Amino acid sequence: MTVPVWMLLGFAIWTIVLLMATIGVYRWGMILMRGASMSSFRADKVEGPAWYARAMRAHANCIENLPVFAVVVFALHVSGTSGALVDALAVAVLVTRVLQSSIHVAFEQTSPIVSIRFTLFTAQVASFLWLAGIVIAGQLHGG
Repeated sequence: MTVPVWMLLGFAIWTIVLLMATIGVYRWGMILMRGASMSSFRADKVEGPAWYARAMRAHANCIENLPVFAVVVFALHVSGTSGALVDALAVAVLVTRVLQSSIHVAFEQTSPIVSIRFTLFTAQVASFLWLAGIVIAGQLHGG
């Protein structure tokens, strides 16, 4: 497998780990230890500690960005586009996603923390666009 495909798999695994280690642990703990019913966790209104609400949003962020990364990696794969820069950008996507999610869940959302998260998100988007640009440029120039 190519590095971008490995990074896509890592992104998917991170999305699942984030879900299970935060939302899953919290909900199962509430069900098993406090007798909450399975139906007591509303989708339209997040209730619980602040970190839990942040975990819900961080997981949603992963779900929102995973298909974008998947399409970019698919385009890389079918076009046969590869190289050190492609690999580095794909790694950057996963590293910045893991850092962004971790910071989102772990810290109260002060202005400096949100600025860090935004910087990490911007790096992800820049990597998506740069990778897409590499594919497009390669195809336009006879790739």
